[in-house]
Amino acid sequence: MPLPLAAALATGPVVLDGGLSTELESRGHDVTSALWSARLLRDDPGAIRDAHAAFEAAGAQVATTSSYQATVPGFTAAGFADAEGLIRRSVQLAREGAPSSWVAGSVGPYGAYLADGSEYTGAYLDEVSTAELREFHRPRLAALAEAGVDVLACETLPGAGEVEALLAEVTALDVPAWFSLSSVTGADGVARTRRGEPLSDVLGMVRGIDQVVAVGVNCTDPASVVPAVVWARVASGKPVVVYPNSGESWDADARAWTGTPGVGDVTAWLSAGARLVGGCCRVRPADIAQVAAAVHG
Repeated sequence: MPLPLAAALATGPVVLDGGLSTELESRGHDVTSALWSARLLRDDPGAIRDAHAAFEAAGAQVATTSSYQATVPGFTAAGFADAEGLIRRSVQLAREGAPSSWVAGSVGPYGAYLADGSEYTGAYLDEVSTAELREFHRPRLAALAEAGVDVLACETLPGAGEVEALLAEVTALDVPAWFSLSSVTGADGVARTRRGEPLSDVLGMVRGIDQVVAVGVNCTDPASVVPAVVWARVASGKPVVVYPNSGESWDADARAWTGTPGVGDVTAWLSAGARLVGGCCRVRPADIAQVAAAVHG
C-alpha cells in the first residue's frame, strides 16, 4: 500500500477483512483445536493464503494474520517446533494472499490461549498480573514486528488490565497498533468492556500514545456498534475501528453459534465516525463485499 495506514485513515474509511477462521472452516478445515486456525500455519499454509485472497477479492484493504491464537506457549503445548517462525509465517501468507492490502498482525488476548471462552469474560484478569501478561504477549508481538506488519491488531480484549499490558509492550516496540475491545452495551446505553468497565474509561488509556492509530470494538453484536463508536471517538481522540460478529452469539458451553446472521448497518457506523470497518466471527467474503459497497458507494 502506498500510504501508512494511519495516513490513509486520515483521508477516509478503510475496509477490513472478516472472520479468517470462519472462512477456513467453511472450506472444510478443522479449527476446533486449542490452536484454532493457527494450526494451519504448519499443516496447510496454502489454505490461509487462499482465504486472505478471497477477502481481498471481496474488497478488503486490510489482511489480518492468522496469529490470533498463535502463541509461543500454545504452540509449545501442542508440540509444534519454531513457534516464532510460524508466527512470522502468518505475515508472509497474508502478504502473498493479499498483496494489495495492509497487513495487520493479530494479537488475541490471553484468554484465547486458554481456549476456554474466557476472552469473552476476562475472568483470568483477576489472577494474571500485568507483568505476566506483558511476558506472555512479548514474543508474539516481537515476531510480528520483525516480520514487517503494517500494524498490530490487539483485538478482542476483555478489560483494562490487558489493555495496560499491551500498551506498554507496543510503546516499547514503537510499532503502529490498533486496540479493539469486545464490548457490550447495557440498557442504559453505556458501552462497557466484558469486565464491566466503562468503555470510555478503558479506551481513554490510549489518548496521547502515538503508536496507537485506532481504537474500537470487535467480536460484538452489530447492534452495539454505534454506541461504542461514539464512546470510543470521544474518549480516545483516535480514529475508530469496528468489526463486529455476524449478529450471532457464541455459546462456549455448547460450542455453537446461535441467533440470526447479518452484516449490520455499515452506513450508520460510518455516520457515527467509524473509519476502519469490517467483520469478525462468521463474517465471510460476501459480507465484506457488502461492507466495501457501503464504504465506497
